[in-house]
Amino acid sequence: MAYVSPARHLLKAKDLADLRYSERLGVDDMAAAAGLSRAHFSRAFRREFGESPHVYLLTRRLERAAALLRNTDRSIAEICFDVGLTSVGSFTTSFKRMFGATPTEYRAQFPPAAARVVVPSCVVRAHGRPQHRTFREDSPDGQP
Repeated sequence: MAYVSPARHLLKAKDLADLRYSERLGVDDMAAAAGLSRAHFSRAFRREFGESPHVYLLTRRLERAAALLRNTDRSIAEICFDVGLTSVGSFTTSFKRMFGATPTEYRAQFPPAAARVVVPSCVVRAHGRPQHRTFREDSPDGQP
Protein backbone atom coordinates (compact mmCIF):
# COMPACT_ATOMS: atom_id res chain seq x y z
CA MET A 1 0.00 0.00 0.00
CA ALA A 2 1.29 3.47 -0.89
CA TYR A 3 2.35 5.87 1.82
CA VAL A 4 0.17 8.97 2.11
CA SER A 5 1.69 11.98 3.79
CA PRO A 6 -0.18 13.17 6.91
CA ALA A 7 -0.07 16.68 5.43
CA ARG A 8 -2.36 15.45 2.66
CA HIS A 9 -5.05 14.59 5.20
CA LEU A 10 -4.59 17.98 6.82
CA LEU A 11 -5.16 19.63 3.44
CA LYS A 12 -8.56 17.91 3.28
CA ALA A 13 -9.48 19.61 6.54
CA LYS A 14 -8.11 22.94 5.33
CA ASP A 15 -10.10 22.65 2.11
CA LEU A 16 -13.22 21.84 4.14
CA ALA A 17 -12.71 25.04 6.16
CA ASP A 18 -12.20 27.06 2.96
CA LEU A 19 -15.31 25.70 1.29
CA ARG A 20 -17.75 25.43 4.18
CA TYR A 21 -16.68 28.26 6.51
CA SER A 22 -20.23 29.66 6.50
CA GLU A 23 -21.72 26.47 7.94
CA ARG A 24 -21.69 25.27 11.55
CA LEU A 25 -18.22 23.86 11.20
CA GLY A 26 -15.83 23.23 14.05
CA VAL A 27 -12.48 21.67 14.80
CA ASP A 28 -14.17 18.30 15.37
CA ASP A 29 -15.53 18.37 11.81
CA MET A 30 -12.13 19.32 10.41
CA ALA A 31 -10.46 16.52 12.43
CA ALA A 32 -13.00 14.01 11.10
CA ALA A 33 -12.24 15.14 7.53
CA ALA A 34 -8.55 14.51 8.19
CA GLY A 35 -9.31 11.15 9.83
CA LEU A 36 -7.55 12.10 13.07
CA SER A 37 -8.52 12.59 16.68
CA ARG A 38 -9.19 16.20 17.66
CA ALA A 39 -6.05 16.52 19.80
CA HIS A 40 -3.74 14.88 17.27
CA PHE A 41 -5.30 16.89 14.44
CA SER A 42 -4.88 20.20 16.30
CA ARG A 43 -1.19 19.51 17.02
CA ALA A 44 -0.47 18.35 13.47
CA PHE A 45 -2.38 21.26 11.91
CA ARG A 46 -0.49 23.81 14.02
CA ARG A 47 2.83 22.16 13.22
CA GLU A 48 2.08 22.05 9.48
CA PHE A 49 0.39 25.44 8.94
CA GLY A 50 1.65 27.55 11.85
CA GLU A 51 -1.75 28.26 13.43
CA SER A 52 -4.48 26.33 15.17
CA PRO A 53 -7.44 25.01 13.16
CA HIS A 54 -9.77 27.30 15.11
CA VAL A 55 -7.71 30.39 14.24
CA TYR A 56 -7.53 29.30 10.59
CA LEU A 57 -11.30 28.89 10.38
CA LEU A 58 -11.93 32.20 12.16
CA THR A 59 -9.50 33.95 9.79
CA ARG A 60 -11.35 32.60 6.73
CA ARG A 61 -14.66 33.81 8.18
CA LEU A 62 -13.33 37.28 9.01
CA GLU A 63 -11.71 37.67 5.59
CA ARG A 64 -15.03 36.83 3.94
CA ALA A 65 -16.84 39.23 6.28
CA ALA A 66 -14.41 42.01 5.30
CA ALA A 67 -15.14 41.36 1.61
CA LEU A 68 -18.89 41.49 2.26
CA LEU A 69 -18.50 44.73 4.22
CA ARG A 70 -16.61 46.28 1.31
CA ASN A 71 -18.86 45.01 -1.47
CA THR A 72 -22.40 44.80 -0.13
CA ASP A 73 -24.85 46.89 1.84
CA ARG A 74 -25.94 43.98 4.07
CA SER A 75 -26.27 44.68 7.76
CA ILE A 76 -23.38 43.78 10.03
CA ALA A 77 -25.51 41.22 11.89
CA GLU A 78 -26.50 39.58 8.61
CA ILE A 79 -22.86 39.38 7.52
CA CYS A 80 -21.90 37.93 10.89
CA PHE A 81 -24.39 35.08 10.50
CA ASP A 82 -23.66 34.63 6.77
CA VAL A 83 -20.01 33.82 7.46
CA GLY A 84 -20.88 31.22 10.09
CA LEU A 85 -20.45 33.20 13.29
CA THR A 86 -23.16 33.20 15.93
CA SER A 87 -22.47 36.29 18.07
CA VAL A 88 -22.32 39.85 16.76
CA GLY A 89 -20.39 40.93 19.86
CA SER A 90 -17.71 38.26 19.38
CA PHE A 91 -17.65 39.04 15.66
CA THR A 92 -17.03 42.74 16.35
CA THR A 93 -14.28 41.97 18.88
CA SER A 94 -12.51 39.46 16.60
CA PHE A 95 -12.90 41.71 13.56
CA LYS A 96 -11.37 44.68 15.40
CA ARG A 97 -8.49 42.53 16.62
CA MET A 98 -7.74 41.37 13.06
CA PHE A 99 -8.41 44.53 11.03
CA GLY A 100 -7.83 47.27 13.62
CA ALA A 101 -11.34 48.67 13.18
CA THR A 102 -14.87 47.63 14.04
CA PRO A 103 -16.99 46.37 11.15
CA THR A 104 -18.79 49.75 11.03
CA GLU A 105 -15.51 51.70 10.96
CA TYR A 106 -14.09 49.31 8.36
CA ARG A 107 -17.11 49.72 6.09
CA ALA A 108 -16.91 53.53 6.36
CA GLN A 109 -13.44 53.40 4.75
CA PHE A 110 -14.95 52.19 1.45
CA PRO A 111 -17.51 53.78 -0.87
CA PRO A 112 -21.03 52.38 -0.56
CA ALA A 113 -21.68 49.28 -2.66
CA ALA A 114 -24.52 51.06 -4.48
CA ALA A 115 -22.03 53.64 -5.80
CA ARG A 116 -20.03 50.88 -7.49
CA VAL A 117 -22.86 48.96 -9.10
CA VAL A 118 -22.04 48.17 -12.69
CA VAL A 119 -25.03 48.12 -14.99
CA PRO A 120 -24.50 45.92 -18.08
CA SER A 121 -24.35 47.89 -21.33
CA CYS A 122 -27.24 45.88 -22.83
CA VAL A 123 -29.49 47.09 -19.98
CA VAL A 124 -28.34 50.69 -20.46
CA ARG A 125 -29.07 50.47 -24.21
CA ALA A 126 -32.49 48.88 -23.67
CA HIS A 127 -33.58 51.54 -21.18
CA GLY A 128 -32.01 54.35 -23.18
CA ARG A 129 -34.13 53.71 -26.27
CA PRO A 130 -37.15 55.91 -26.94
CA GLN A 131 -40.29 54.32 -25.49
CA HIS A 132 -42.78 55.40 -28.20
CA ARG A 133 -41.04 54.96 -31.50
CA THR A 134 -42.38 54.12 -34.94
CA PHE A 135 -40.86 52.29 -37.84
CA ARG A 136 -41.30 55.23 -40.20
CA GLU A 137 -39.87 58.64 -39.83
CA ASP A 138 -42.15 61.58 -39.19
CA SER A 139 -42.14 64.27 -41.82
CA PRO A 140 -40.79 67.69 -40.80
CA ASP A 141 -44.26 69.25 -40.94
CA GLY A 142 -45.71 66.67 -38.52
CA GLN A 143 -47.76 64.85 -41.22
CA PRO A 144 -47.29 61.09 -41.76
